[in-house]
Amino acid sequence: MKDSPQPLIRAFAAAFKGIGFALRNERNMRIHLLASITVYTGGMLLHIQREDYLWLTLAISLVWITELCNTAVEQLTNLVHPEWHPLAGRVKDLAAGAVLIASITGVIIAIMVFYPYLKY
Repeated sequence: MKDSPQPLIRAFAAAFKGIGFALRNERNMRIHLLASITVYTGGMLLHIQREDYLWLTLAISLVWITELCNTAVEQLTNLVHPEWHPLAGRVKDLAAGAVLIASITGVIIAIMVFYPYLKY
């Protein structure tokens, strides 16, 4: 017999619960939130075009997604291997590397978007 599908509202609640956990417990997630607010505020102040907001939204989403995945990997690694182990450390380093690449990509996109608005 199949399990009944989770009601949609519960699925959304679980997702928001996970985001809330990351915001409360992960310093870098709060930094990403502040950066996101700053980028959107800068966009409003500079009256950037709709297409530019699409690029910024994509970049911000990429960073948030990788940070949430990194947090999930860290939590799971801690569950499976609570004491320090070199392989557990490597797994965490790899996940953090993904966040770093996403963040650098986000900064590059932001520079490319904002530069034309700032040079005049």
